[in-house]
Amino acid sequence: MLSGFARTTERQGEIAEILLRNGWKFMRQLLLGKKVGEPELPPPAVLRQILVELGPVYVKLGQLLSTRADILPASYTQALSALQSKVPAVDWEEMEVMIRRELPQPYGTVFAHVNPQPVAAGSIGQTYRATLADGTAVALKVQRPGIGPVIDQDVTLLRSLAALVAQTEWGQSLNLVTLVDEFSAVLVRELDFTQEAQFTRTIGANLHQSPWPEVQTLRVPRVYGELSTSRLLVLEWLDGLPLLAGYRTTAQTQGGAIARMLLRAFFQQICLDGLFHADPHPGNFFYLQDGQVALLDFGNVASFDPRTQGLITELLLALVTLEPRRCVQLTLELSESPRPDDLNQLEQDFGRLLRRYYPRSLGQVNFGQLLGDILETARQNRVRLPGSMGVLARTLAYLENIGRELDPQFDLVGELRPLMGRLLQQQFLGADGMPALWQTALDLRSLSLDSPRQVELLLQRVNSENLRWQVNLPDMELLQRALDTASSRLSYSVVVGAFIIGAAIIFDRGQANIQVFLGAGLLLVGAMTLGFWLLFRILRPNRLR
Repeated sequence: MLSGFARTTERQGEIAEILLRNGWKFMRQLLLGKKVGEPELPPPAVLRQILVELGPVYVKLGQLLSTRADILPASYTQALSALQSKVPAVDWEEMEVMIRRELPQPYGTVFAHVNPQPVAAGSIGQTYRATLADGTAVALKVQRPGIGPVIDQDVTLLRSLAALVAQTEWGQSLNLVTLVDEFSAVLVRELDFTQEAQFTRTIGANLHQSPWPEVQTLRVPRVYGELSTSRLLVLEWLDGLPLLAGYRTTAQTQGGAIARMLLRAFFQQICLDGLFHADPHPGNFFYLQDGQVALLDFGNVASFDPRTQGLITELLLALVTLEPRRCVQLTLELSESPRPDDLNQLEQDFGRLLRRYYPRSLGQVNFGQLLGDILETARQNRVRLPGSMGVLARTLAYLENIGRELDPQFDLVGELRPLMGRLLQQQFLGADGMPALWQTALDLRSLSLDSPRQVELLLQRVNSENLRWQVNLPDMELLQRALDTASSRLSYSVVVGAFIIGAAIIFDRGQANIQVFLGAGLLLVGAMTLGFWLLFRILRPNRLR
């Protein structure tokens, strides 16, 4: 425990030095436990440089923040979107030890050959090309040795910093503690390669059963589950080139068809399946030697629960049709924060935003930018949206940019409209809509035939004064009792007051004899008795009857 504390303290010193070198005074003082002033962010370029110097974990944090237009201004999300994890590759000798330790079978019986040169090196793992004993080419994704404790240490430090910053109004508005929890969950998921294997299988199976035949041709690598573990992932090797490079050399006439196929594939993942590849940058699409397109790297996925999925589908439709009021309603339903005090301001801001897109033709609307502007407007009005919304915006922006690289005339909004129409038809009428449509028509026919007779009967009862309304108010009895109690107490108070006034008049004007004094005394005694009794009944919880 002490060694862990020492490492954390040492890491704090390293971070403080980097922050000092880059001039972020606020965070450095916070890290060293000193008194801080008003929170402030460094310029976007400086923040990006700080995250790069802090290392791979913080680069991944910056990549997550680049999707959160509801938290950071656009200048920051644009700067952070260019972050890439540039880490030196681990020596083959260390990685070979990791492979041998993780393999459930002897190394020599599984592989005929493994190329010791990695084809890719990331902050979490490295990828190699290998050949199985039967001659099948596979890809090996191997976790970097010792990366788990490093991530645990940095995440623990991030939690402490988030808790400190959360004590300020700025930190509370950003909800940093929740953001760090979300980031931690992403890292834990990426460290477990069995989850990536499951996501690969699930999304691959969903696409294979797509309602669009062309989407069924999108290749997803096979997972060799019997050879994979939480630190080793064995996948089918797919020969090809990055999509944009391969398209330009071999399939320039197919650009539009490929763009439409990719859009339908992701529309299905987002709006039908609720589980989608959350990092569709151009490097994760390959154009294969057989002319098919492959989708790779399922370490970063996002999902929607059914309610959120339905709301997002409606929001996409509202954006496609440019309906500001509906956008406000759906944004508030998706919000994780209390409703803003000034809803009119939010609606006006959305209206001004969408009016900027009205004069444009559909092909000129940058849909990814439009969705990003929606998140930015929500942030300015202190409406906090789920992190998956930022991921969705980035996903659609990637797809739109890739689509226009493949086909300069690619119109994402125009392609989305018929897809949304088909989805709504299925939601309302089911997969086979004709029986439901005929049933609805028959119901409407019955309603049209019965309605005139029902209205006639209602009017007859009104004219004959036989129509009686029965109103049931559950709390009416309590109200009646309360009124009875108040009136009874008022009556007793009047009687007591009359006795007192009568006794006073007798004492003042009556003759001094024993009968007068006795009568006045009886009135006073009666008044006092009734007064005490009334006071006693008021103070008791029982009601006067």
